[in-house]
Amino acid sequence: MANIKEIATTAKESAVKLGIKKFDISGSTSDSTSVQVDQGEPKQVKASNLSGVTVRVWNEKNTMGITSTTDVDATGLELALKTAYEASFFGVKENVPDFSPEATIPIDSKPEEKAPQVPVSEVIESLLAAEKEVIAAHPAIQGVPYNGLSQRDVDSFYLNSEGAMRSESHSLASIYLYSKTEESGKKPRSAGAFRVSKGLKDLDIDGCIQEATEKTISHLNYEKVKSGKYTVVFSPEAFLSLFGAFSNLFNAQSILDKQSLSTPDDIGKEIASPLLSVCDDELHPANVAASTFDGEGTPTRKVSLIENGVLTSFLHSAGTAKRMNAKPTGNANIGAKVTVSPNFYHVFAGAPAEQELSLSTAENVIFIDDLQALHAGVKSLQGSFSLPFDGWIVNKGVKTSIDSATVAGDFLELLKSIVFVEKEAELTPGGVCPKIWVEGLSITGE
Repeated sequence: MANIKEIATTAKESAVKLGIKKFDISGSTSDSTSVQVDQGEPKQVKASNLSGVTVRVWNEKNTMGITSTTDVDATGLELALKTAYEASFFGVKENVPDFSPEATIPIDSKPEEKAPQVPVSEVIESLLAAEKEVIAAHPAIQGVPYNGLSQRDVDSFYLNSEGAMRSESHSLASIYLYSKTEESGKKPRSAGAFRVSKGLKDLDIDGCIQEATEKTISHLNYEKVKSGKYTVVFSPEAFLSLFGAFSNLFNAQSILDKQSLSTPDDIGKEIASPLLSVCDDELHPANVAASTFDGEGTPTRKVSLIENGVLTSFLHSAGTAKRMNAKPTGNANIGAKVTVSPNFYHVFAGAPAEQELSLSTAENVIFIDDLQALHAGVKSLQGSFSLPFDGWIVNKGVKTSIDSATVAGDFLELLKSIVFVEKEAELTPGGVCPKIWVEGLSITGE
């Protein structure tokens, strides 16, 4: 992608030529390589270089038009500005999006050095070796049907006609391994693991292999579980996947659209156990792909969502912040319309717990490792969920895999039924979180 200063200069020249006074442009480019393997052979090798910019233009009547393009030379930008200007006369007249009031605030960020990309042949060799090691770990493991190793460089920028100009770069590498067993007279069992880092050289592939194999082997000897109410321990990834499924709780756009479990007046209301605190913290040190600004150029930041069980803030774009008399939080995405989404969750203990709980001493608790079918089993506007899961029943540190079962409940009741938040946090695809203990959840066995 062209230099951001060149794009800004070209855009301003085209805007003057077209008589456009107010516009903004956000864009990104990504250069990625990903591989998948199957039984010792490369299954898929994919390289892509994707780029695109979104152009918004406001006319004299202050209605807005939007278009997108992959062409950022003088001709492409001029055509995009002209198209967006023409579209602006058909734009919405109520709650028209505007520039973020924080788009020109200086950001104290250091230039990010990209990790050098590794040749594709090495990427394939690394994943083949990982697959081989997982299969060799136990005779019952017959394959790793879902796997992937990828590396990616991303550059993004935002600029507007009032002088805002931001750009940043970062690199990312990740691996996932999901193995499957086959044993005579037994059901196939499976488990997976995931790791992420700034570059392939730093990626903890060995740790991913070890976690995937240990989990898979632990599921080989399974038993049915009796239906009933149990104390349930959610793994960090399981809790965050469920938490994310109900993110409308904090999404200001969802709240304004009346598509949320919250209302504008819920700030200050106790919605969870005092033991729970949650932030949306894009700049958390563990977030290897942290972005310093959102699609509107607003600086990202730490936003406290739940503090000792109390709802403290919502996530905002510039538009929702204006309508709710708040500040933008750096959670906006620009597309055909401006949307709001969480960046990176940080879950941690709030008020001190009455007693420390541990899987090594607890009796008859369910440890849920992975929730499935969230697209079908979550009713986000009703607050209810019923989800199949992978996990174990744990008695004084002894884990016995559960044949098949579902966990069901009401999410707001779940938040209030938290009885312990462990201290040690783990990095997951959705954020940083410790194990979460919840009392009295309904488990249905076969």
